[in-house]
Amino acid sequence: MASTSNSKNIAEDEEEEEEELARFDDFTLSSSWERFISDIEVVCRQWLADGPQNLLVKGAVPMDLSNGLYKVKSEFKYAMKSYCMEYYFKTTNDGKVADWNQTLHDLQLSFGVKEFVVIAPQSASGVVLDSPEASKLLSAVAIALSNCSSLWPAFVPVHDPSRKAYIGIQNMGTVFTRRFEADRIGSQVPIKLMHLEGLYELFVSKFAYTRMDVSMQQFKIHFKMRLTYRTPTYDDDDELHEADVGIMESGGNAESETRKKTQWDDDCPWSEWYTTDDPVKGFELLAIWSEITAESSLEMAELENASPLEAEKWFLHPCFSENFDISDGKTVGFASQLCLLVKALERSLEAQFMEDFVSAIENSGSENAKSSAVIPPPTVLDRVLKDLFHQVAEAQPYLSTGEHKGSRAIKGAPLDSLFAQFCLHALWFGNCNIHAIAVLWIEFVREVRWCWEESQPLPRMPANGIIDLSTCLINQKLHMLAICIDRQRQQGTKLSDVSRHDDTPDYKEDLQDHRFLSPHEVSEGFDGERESQSTSNGLLGPKTEEASSNPKHHEIATSTFSKSSEHDRRGSAGALPAMMLLHSREIMHAPVTQDPPLMTEDMHEERLRAAEASADSFSFSAQLEKEILVSDMSAFKAANPDAVFEDFIRWHSPKDWEDDYSEIGISQTSTVEGSKNEWPPRGRLSKRMSEYGSSWRKIWNEAPALQASKQKPLLDPNREGEKVLHYLETLRPHQLLEQMVCTAFRAAADTLNQTSFGDLKQMTTKIGQLYLTMSSTLRYVQSYSRSGDGDIIKDVRRLCVIFGHVEKLLTLAASLHRNFLQAPSLAEAIFSDYYDYYQQNMGSGSMQGDSKKEFKKKHEIRARERDVVANMFTPPTANQSWRKVLSMGNLLNGHEPTLREITFSKRDRVSKSYYTASASKFYQQEIETYRMYVCETSNDLRVALAVASCD
Repeated sequence: MASTSNSKNIAEDEEEEEEELARFDDFTLSSSWERFISDIEVVCRQWLADGPQNLLVKGAVPMDLSNGLYKVKSEFKYAMKSYCMEYYFKTTNDGKVADWNQTLHDLQLSFGVKEFVVIAPQSASGVVLDSPEASKLLSAVAIALSNCSSLWPAFVPVHDPSRKAYIGIQNMGTVFTRRFEADRIGSQVPIKLMHLEGLYELFVSKFAYTRMDVSMQQFKIHFKMRLTYRTPTYDDDDELHEADVGIMESGGNAESETRKKTQWDDDCPWSEWYTTDDPVKGFELLAIWSEITAESSLEMAELENASPLEAEKWFLHPCFSENFDISDGKTVGFASQLCLLVKALERSLEAQFMEDFVSAIENSGSENAKSSAVIPPPTVLDRVLKDLFHQVAEAQPYLSTGEHKGSRAIKGAPLDSLFAQFCLHALWFGNCNIHAIAVLWIEFVREVRWCWEESQPLPRMPANGIIDLSTCLINQKLHMLAICIDRQRQQGTKLSDVSRHDDTPDYKEDLQDHRFLSPHEVSEGFDGERESQSTSNGLLGPKTEEASSNPKHHEIATSTFSKSSEHDRRGSAGALPAMMLLHSREIMHAPVTQDPPLMTEDMHEERLRAAEASADSFSFSAQLEKEILVSDMSAFKAANPDAVFEDFIRWHSPKDWEDDYSEIGISQTSTVEGSKNEWPPRGRLSKRMSEYGSSWRKIWNEAPALQASKQKPLLDPNREGEKVLHYLETLRPHQLLEQMVCTAFRAAADTLNQTSFGDLKQMTTKIGQLYLTMSSTLRYVQSYSRSGDGDIIKDVRRLCVIFGHVEKLLTLAASLHRNFLQAPSLAEAIFSDYYDYYQQNMGSGSMQGDSKKEFKKKHEIRARERDVVANMFTPPTANQSWRKVLSMGNLLNGHEPTLREITFSKRDRVSKSYYTASASKFYQQEIETYRMYVCETSNDLRVALAVASCD
């Protein structure tokens, strides 16, 4: 029994010891709350040790602001919840808080801080809805920052996210602590707080504890104010109402009157093809009072009636349209349509003829194929053809007025030419698919053939001149056809009038046409350079004028002309008294010659290939030029019946006649004076002409004496015209699309180049760079069908992106130019700022995702420019005034500010304070004890309060 009782006592003692141990708290183990603080402290110490520069290297994220603000973040867990702490900092630490003219973070603006920490739960709302949790979370961060000896302010978002409410704390050293609180009223704002007087009293009530009316007390308060004005935008109801009033006052019928709202770009060159939204929807004007001191609410009431023109600084910021900063390819313009044309180029190799694409749609039973290949109705097709062929009064000048100096480097067609206009119409015909282009091209060729068969002038194409080989081949062919039509019409007119002019000497008719007085040029490899013997007004050359002024030469010319009457001289363009025929001593006459035959690029290439294939390229070249040479020799014989071969060489190619007088230093004038005594003049054919002169002499001997008007034309208009039409009708799809792409890019660029944008040097430079890029990229397009290189298509698509960027900038430049006609320096400054911001994205595709930043830079307005900006705020009409309830002061031409921001502050000296008796000099100076930031509109009010205290 004794042993049993002893065992019971031992068990009871053990239980008592266990109960005592259970009541013991081991403070050497940290709690979850302390571990949470420790984790925050470790991260804060690491951020402090790294510094701003190292944090940038470690991947700090730049904010969507222009003031160089960055952030880093770290995640924590506490009490089954996840939290995210973010540290916001700047790379420059000058100790100054940014001014209002810079773009600031919401917390920087509300509380006047520079760098700060924000901790929030990782939830859908991102805010702490429980007040005790918010206080505990803020305390944890404050303790961690205090342990790190950091002066960073810390904030916690609270309440509903729409209220933008925060609580915060900042350790300012060993004495002072600053506490923060912000909240917002979204509706039913008290009327008193909509005025400066009421806001002043609200701030004073935070520190003035008195039973008397606050409005009767005087407190020295510092504040600054920023007012934001938005240029008025008039909706359709306003415009329609004003139009109805005007019609009724004039006695008209409002229902019968058509009221068309004009677009902003009606007078822009691209408005003929498309219209776009104005990139600048309006402007925001910021009027800033930097530092004002008020001692009573009455002073605040007076300030509310002050004009914004009295503000210390003005800043202007453009407000862009919603889609202007989005480059997603959905914006309609030349660039978007050029992309569709490039897609059509890719598909052009699928068929041999354009008719195949038309029949493919007609025979296709698939609805998807028909929907993707949109072909406009016949009415649209007729309207396009009418614009191309029947609404042109006369042929436009070949050189377009909007042509850039770099445009000719692109192998396309001039802007005002027929093919260029066809390409521009094709961009907007349907959705610019290959099937719609095929339909339009077939009808286009039919209209061209109709002009040929009916001998009607080809619109938009010159009927004379030299074919420009720098343009695309289709444009050359159309130019050739226009000339052939004109020659046909001339030949028909001559045949109808031949009976009435039979008795008129041929040479008298030919003398009226001054174009044929100088011989045409022949290739230098065959006959050398041919010097013209005529001038623009007399067309007889300086030697002729000199000889005609000499009485001796006048006698020679008179006697010789009387002798030549014995012969049947025909086709003379005028006498050349400075030159005489070798055998007869008669004055030489310049013949009227035919124009050289016109050739397109493919005709030149055909001749070159034939010459290369020939064994004797020189003989072949002579054969190619034989028709021209025979025509010139025949005309020369008709004008100079007694001429010999040497005379023709002296006129046709003077450098192939070696004169002995030049070797001994005797002038050619003295040669003519002594020609009566010494005849024939001493000279000979050149060695080159002697070697190859046998073929020329043979042609001379066989050539008949026949004036140019009686010769067979060197250019057969009927044959060449049919060849042009055959080329157009059998043109392969890839050949057409290759030339269309080059011409469309050139014509679109030339159209945009006509835009008036003032003296914006960046825009001028960018347009010049665009032409250079187009020239270097498009030169390979016409080899796409031969090589099938996919890189060519990729390069052209990148060119479309670059074209879209330039088109976008040009639209902005035009809008700014017309908004600031009276102050062009403002347009230049705003465009320069936006250009610098946008330049990094040009040529890189779309501006989407994290890389897209909103343009927020503001431009300061100088004093002499304020009147121009103020005039942009036109006074509201009567219809607009009655709908507005003016609740805020500081009106600008009848417009109240859309946003008012005020920062109140109270400063105190704390040198005699109990808490600062032994403090450093920093705390013995004046500090900001109270600060209140107010941001309000006519519908809401947001207040942020910061209070510094000695805790």
